[in-house]
Amino acid sequence: MSIGDACAMGSAAFWAVSVILMRVSGLQIPPLPLTFFKNCVALVCLALLLLGLGENWMPEIEVGDHLRLVASAVLGISLADTMIAAALNRLGASLQALADCAYAPSIALVGLVMFGEVLGPWELIGGALVISGVFVGATMTNEIKVPRDLWSGVALAAGAHVIMAIGILMVRDVYREVSVVWVTGYRFLIASLVMMLWVAFSRRQKMAHLFLGFRRRDTWKTMIPMAILGAFMATLFWVGGFKYLPAGRAAIFNQLSTVFIIVLAYIFLKEKFTMRKVIGTVLALLGSVLVAIHK
Repeated sequence: MSIGDACAMGSAAFWAVSVILMRVSGLQIPPLPLTFFKNCVALVCLALLLLGLGENWMPEIEVGDHLRLVASAVLGISLADTMIAAALNRLGASLQALADCAYAPSIALVGLVMFGEVLGPWELIGGALVISGVFVGATMTNEIKVPRDLWSGVALAAGAHVIMAIGILMVRDVYREVSVVWVTGYRFLIASLVMMLWVAFSRRQKMAHLFLGFRRRDTWKTMIPMAILGAFMATLFWVGGFKYLPAGRAAIFNQLSTVFIIVLAYIFLKEKFTMRKVIGTVLALLGSVLVAIHK
């Protein structure tokens, strides 16, 4: 197994455990302060890692690259991660995992729009299978409080993956040339600062709300491991997978998180795994793999 394969597969495993912990934390902490908390914890971990590795804290890159990294952080972390937390609160872990199958088609779609990468027939078939799987598997469960949460949650999750794909692919040349640790830390720094600025100038949110995760120490036993495994480890390994592997191969290993999350949700969260979920997950996974293989 190559270092790229290990990174992509490790990212899926870390993310799966993080999602379970995020589901538990999200019952007490809203999406915005939850995302801000995990970003800050990840930033501290990445800074310590940079210090330990003795890497350059400010590598020489073009101003345009800095601007792209800023945009990437705002889209892929500040916005997309908050949307994922909101979707998880609405759907529960297993349905969130099903909606996550939109990841590989999103990468293909963004590649088409941003870089003119043509979609072949297998990619179109794969995309159709993912959409079909989400519609088949998206059914009311005990975790969903009201019917409208079902489709709003699916829309949030799918939209987050499109935005996340834009955020990572717009800087793929940068993270292939510069330290993965530095790029990841820089994006988390920008994302955290932007969230603080947004709250500072927003009339709808107060700064105290943004720091709720830091004040609720009773939630740290789940939130700190969630942040370390998800925002720190999973993101670091995810970027590493894209650095060392073609996008399609990395996406296949990343999609293993769907299986991991569903199994963990069944074991630890006691979420029901209905036949519709089984069929929907199989369809969506098959479609995602088809897209990734022929990317």
